[in-house]
Amino acid sequence: MNNDGALERVRVVLSRTSHPGNIGAAARAMKTMGLSHLVLVSPQAFPDPVATARAAGADDILANARVVGSLAEALEGTVFAAAMTARRREMAVPMKWARDAAVDLVERTAHGDVALVFGNETMGLSNEDVALCHMPVKVPVSETYSSLNLGAAVQILCYELRMVALDPGQAPGLEFEPATHEQIEGFYWHLDRAITASGFFNPVNSKRLWPRLRRMFGRIRLEKDEVNILRGMLTAFEKNSK
Repeated sequence: MNNDGALERVRVVLSRTSHPGNIGAAARAMKTMGLSHLVLVSPQAFPDPVATARAAGADDILANARVVGSLAEALEGTVFAAAMTARRREMAVPMKWARDAAVDLVERTAHGDVALVFGNETMGLSNEDVALCHMPVKVPVSETYSSLNLGAAVQILCYELRMVALDPGQAPGLEFEPATHEQIEGFYWHLDRAITASGFFNPVNSKRLWPRLRRMFGRIRLEKDEVNILRGMLTAFEKNSK
C-alpha cells in the first residue's frame, strides 16, 4: 500500500546551514523520495544559484522552502520532531537508529505534521535544539569513518521514511491526540513559573534540573489531554499557594 500522503506531512528542517550547495542537495534528496516541505532556519545564504544548481531539477522544493528565524518557529504546528545528531547527549531522551525513527515519524503523521531536524554542517545541533525535539536520531555509520555530509544524511532519512510509508505495517491501535510543539512548550513555561515561584527550582543552583525534566516528559510523549491535566494541576497549586 502506498502511503505517500504521510510524506506530505513531513517537514525537513535544516538549521543554520552554512553552504547553499547543501540546501540544494537536500532538496534533491527530498524530491527523489517524495517529500516536499523544506524549512530553513537562518541559512547563511539563500536563495543562491549554487543551491539551485545542486538541486538538479528540484527547483520547486527550493521555491516553496520556508525561511524562519528559529527552530522553535520551524516546529510550530508539529506534533512530533526528530533531531539528527552524531553524538549521544547526556540529558536527551533515548536515541533511535534512523530506520526505527522513521517508523515513529510516519506513525505520528496520522495526527499532524512531523519534523526531521538537521543541524549545521560543522557544529550540528545544539543541546537546546535537541531539547526542543522529541527524539534524537543517529545513522549507524562505520566506526572507522563516520563522516556523513548533510545531503547524504537527508537522503538516508528520506529513504527510510519512504520505505515505511510504502509499507502499511501493523493495524493501528487505540490512539489519542498528541500534544503539539506549542502545547508542550506552553506546559514547560507554566511548570517553570510554578516551580520557581514555589522555591523548588533555583535557576542559579539547579542547572541540571530542566534538562532532566525535559528528558522525562520527552520519554512520555505527552498527549493533548495530559498537557491540559498537568497545566490544570499547576494552576490549582498556584492558587492554593497564594
